[in-house]
Amino acid sequence: MNYMNYMNESKTYLAIDLGATSGRTILGRKNGEQIDMEVLTRFDNPIIQANGHFYWDIYALYHEIIKALRLVAQRNITIESIGIDTWGCDIVCLGHDGQLLRNPLSYRDPHTFPMMEHYFEHQLSREDVYMKTGVQLMNFNTLFQLYAMRQAGNAALENAEKILFIPDALIYMLTGKVICEYTVASTSQLLNPYTREFDEDLLKSVGLTREHFGPMTAPGTIVGPLSEEVQRITGLKDIPVMAVAGHDTASAVSVIPTDPPGQVFLSSGTWSLMGVVTGEPIINRQTFEQNFTNEGGVNGTIRFLKNSCGMWIYERCREEWGKPSHDELIGGAEKCQPSAHVFNTDDARFANPPSMVAAIKDYFDEQGWPMPQSRAEIVRCIFESLAHRYKEIYDRLCELAPGTSRNLHIIGGGSRNQLLNQLTEKACNCNIIIGSAEATAYGNLKMQMNR
Repeated sequence: MNYMNYMNESKTYLAIDLGATSGRTILGRKNGEQIDMEVLTRFDNPIIQANGHFYWDIYALYHEIIKALRLVAQRNITIESIGIDTWGCDIVCLGHDGQLLRNPLSYRDPHTFPMMEHYFEHQLSREDVYMKTGVQLMNFNTLFQLYAMRQAGNAALENAEKILFIPDALIYMLTGKVICEYTVASTSQLLNPYTREFDEDLLKSVGLTREHFGPMTAPGTIVGPLSEEVQRITGLKDIPVMAVAGHDTASAVSVIPTDPPGQVFLSSGTWSLMGVVTGEPIINRQTFEQNFTNEGGVNGTIRFLKNSCGMWIYERCREEWGKPSHDELIGGAEKCQPSAHVFNTDDARFANPPSMVAAIKDYFDEQGWPMPQSRAEIVRCIFESLAHRYKEIYDRLCELAPGTSRNLHIIGGGSRNQLLNQLTEKACNCNIIIGSAEATAYGNLKMQMNR
């Protein structure tokens, strides 16, 4: 849509959508039952390696947001509100003077790799943690990140007055207000899914109290206006900033139809998240053994799902190869014969290796299998391996959440990948429905418009 339309219309909103590899700012305007969207800016969000750790550059993200807000002012666009969604689990420490203490560690930092088992040995048991939270046990969950930071004597954590999740930190930088948005907090493995508050025993196990976090804030809450500093820097006025569903998957899943109930979704991006929307958590011996998660959604719902690796392996290989076009790689993969073997895409070696291609070769060598030779064959093998993993999760999901539909709604950037979609439909033996590739931004904007 031409931006002049926005200048002539009221009720325009700004979604800030930050993923684990890139970010976007998007203008949205309601058009009947649809939302017209215009991408305002795009930018990379690289992981920074320094001094033995991997970090996010929170100030670079803030700078990109400021650039977008300045562009809004320059184009004389009137916006009603601003909403921010990001990935989950990672945190920013805030000092007693109101300043951020160091860039946040990335969930891909290997400092957490041994810490989950160490936590179970020295704090609460694996089953106790799961039964308290209903969250899939993954080494990078906030609980284990905090534990790893405590064990390392992390100076930022030791001096933290407040702990902010990434969307909350950016809201703080824009408004000066401290909150704890519910959906992103629900990814932390610190939250009780029934009370929707932090579990005191889990907080105590990592040396924290409830006071270290802001007030629990439901999606759809206006946090406050842009601070006077941000208004001065950008040339905008006191535009309200809303706490939307701060976890990007919560925003994306909010656009999946819930009537009839039991619709299965696959949020396909860097990560793959497959599940259903429920009214209550599903926490029992079976969900514990299958390591399924219960995360907070909009309007009091729960996202019962399994988190697994997504396009990360493919994107890292593509980066190693000099970023050839998707058409070249996927088009070549479509012409290849089916792979002789598939691999476990959730194997720990694929988390953040120096070379993803070498990590795949290492896996194949360990199994005694011949490595796919061409780039196209490697890509084909990656997608077939992902489809195989989706089938495993889909089958378990249907067992654990009775009444699930044979429909599988695929949303997110991965929904554009026709080859992967075809392989998934065949593997899962279900009816694929291709949803919006922009589901996260759509959900972000929809929440703002419905306030």
